[in-house]
Amino acid sequence: MAKNKYLAPIAHRFLNPELWRFTRRSVPRGVALGLFAAFIIPVGQIFLAAFLALPARANVPLAAAVTFVTNPFTIAFWAVVANRVGNFILRIDQAAADMVMAQANNTWWVYIVDAFQVAGVTVVGFFVLAVMTSAVGYLAASWIWRFIVGRKVARKRAKRSNQEG
Repeated sequence: MAKNKYLAPIAHRFLNPELWRFTRRSVPRGVALGLFAAFIIPVGQIFLAAFLALPARANVPLAAAVTFVTNPFTIAFWAVVANRVGNFILRIDQAAADMVMAQANNTWWVYIVDAFQVAGVTVVGFFVLAVMTSAVGYLAASWIWRFIVGRKVARKRAKRSNQEG
């Protein structure tokens, strides 16, 4: 990476060892940024997560790996979920939409309005999913990290007390 002529100006930031270690603070940040990037844009999530990890001092490989929660096999499921979340948040009144459709005489116009209505709701849903899943992911990763480290410490203490006694 440091030898690539395009990446050389920022390679020193990516090669910082702090960004590649699994620590109590970098792991939850990486999970949160990866989930945010996974839902906020449909293409290039890995690059977005990696670049967001730099200023946040998050774990870069974990941020990149978590973006795979949205992949070609699951994107249809997440699009339906985003659409339903967007509908719930916006609560677009069907009567108002029907009134607009009744005013439209051109059938192409009806299709365009339908497409924008569905797409707009879905975009809002993806934004809400990005924010909510990143917050939940941060909290879950923090709790899991504390649980794993707590178990290791408890085992070491138990082992030490068994050896002393």
